[in-house]
Amino acid sequence: MTRSELIAQIKVKKSFLCVGLDTDMDRIPKHLLDFEDPIFEFNKQIIDATQDFCVAYKPNLAFYESLGIDGWKSLQKTLDYIPKDVFTIADAKRGDIGNTSSMYAKAFFENMDFDSVTVAPYMGKDSVQPFFIYKDKWVILLALTSNEGGKDFQLIQSKGKPLYQEVLETSSKWGNTSNMMYVVGATRADWLSEIRKTIPDHFLLVPGVGAQGGSLKDVTKYGMNKDCGLLVNSSRGIIYASDTKDFASAAKAEALKLQRQMEDELIRYHII
Repeated sequence: MTRSELIAQIKVKKSFLCVGLDTDMDRIPKHLLDFEDPIFEFNKQIIDATQDFCVAYKPNLAFYESLGIDGWKSLQKTLDYIPKDVFTIADAKRGDIGNTSSMYAKAFFENMDFDSVTVAPYMGKDSVQPFFIYKDKWVILLALTSNEGGKDFQLIQSKGKPLYQEVLETSSKWGNTSNMMYVVGATRADWLSEIRKTIPDHFLLVPGVGAQGGSLKDVTKYGMNKDCGLLVNSSRGIIYASDTKDFASAAKAEALKLQRQMEDELIRYHII
């Protein structure tokens, strides 16, 4: 998906919501266990319920890899089911030396046809560069994460600035605003204003709104740019809104609630 296509979807749906498909066999409603593929059935119903209110889906690959070959089959079926005008994110957090990264890029962009993949920057440019070979595909680089342990390294001072700022400044030269995004956690939204000084035009994938306590208003206040420039992810708050047979309806209600809040913010900042 191109940048212009993504922006168009944000304006059409009046939303910058990303739904995280962190589908856990131990948490899905028990009646789904009678299906041949419970994971796919859960995802299918979530997608049916939420696709009008979101512009992206983000399967977290750990939940599928943990199930072996059956999990990979469920993931592929899920990817195939997602409407083609919805942005897809392989939340894989890969990052390795060049030849290995080339294989990861081939796996997610060529064989599975995701629009994007999350990548760790620790091993530097040659671990990220192979992903840029693919046209209209995106690298989503980890920058400032919302987990408690993120500060162990990301906030270490390097050349008089936090290490995550060094990552932003250096990596922004590897790609461009049409093939690179950054992960910035919503629980650190007030730092977004500093981040925007370094990368004013890049899209940001922002986890942490909802179950992790991040504020949508703070994220938009500090992080929104002239094109919106945000994909705000909610996983547990939507997909596990209910653990009964009404789970899809409950997910729809939560997605709609976020979409309406996002519409208000898009109007407030003159995006739509």
